Amino acid sequence: MLPHYFRALVLGSSGTIGSAIMRFLESHPHCEQVIGLNRHSVPAINYDAIDSIDSAYEALKTGSRFHLIMNTIGALHSDHFMPEKKLADLNASQLNQQFMTNAIGPALCIKHFSQLIDPAGGIYANLSAKVGSIEDNRLGGWYSYRASKAALNMLIKTASIELRRTKPYLILAAIHPGTVKSRLSRPFRGDELGREPDVAAQEIFHTLEQLELKDSGCFKSYSGETIPW
Repeated sequence: MLPHYFRALVLGSSGTIGSAIMRFLESHPHCEQVIGLNRHSVPAINYDAIDSIDSAYEALKTGSRFHLIMNTIGALHSDHFMPEKKLADLNASQLNQQFMTNAIGPALCIKHFSQLIDPAGGIYANLSAKVGSIEDNRLGGWYSYRASKAALNMLIKTASIELRRTKPYLILAAIHPGTVKSRLSRPFRGDELGREPDVAAQEIFHTLEQLELKDSGCFKSYSGETIPW
């Protein structure tokens, strides 16, 4: 679905995976331009200031269309909380923060930035997580992260149905990046078990460039495997 020469937009371009994707696209011989947005870019995008999504869209809407948009923003833990191990750990603050970062913010990005995809065709991919699969959940725990990623998956699937009618040449996809050496995975042996970010970026892009129109609304692993909802 990507033309021979394409333009790209990366949301969350300062994160581990986002910056690796930026490096990959900047060196890709057929990527004419890649723009990265993050908390410190101009324009900025910051889910703690939700209006920044609308402001960033307004700043970009008069420019050239994109053929690839990737949203890499997400959170598993913070300086204030770790994934819940049991029901007794549930609290409203963590649930709210996880849903804002992993579902609400990305959904509003789809609402706005999907309008920036070239009408002739393109791909809008959002990083999700395999632990957001309800069918694949065998271990329990990680309540707010699992639930927020499951919500994201539903939002992506639902949006893909509408966009299939209004933007028939757009592919909307949820992508599981796997375990990557990053701040997100470090407390869970990520440095030991994870892949290098630059390797992950190549694998994610390879999976995306293999997508076809019939795949819109899919939930894929970085390896190309279809993950059950």
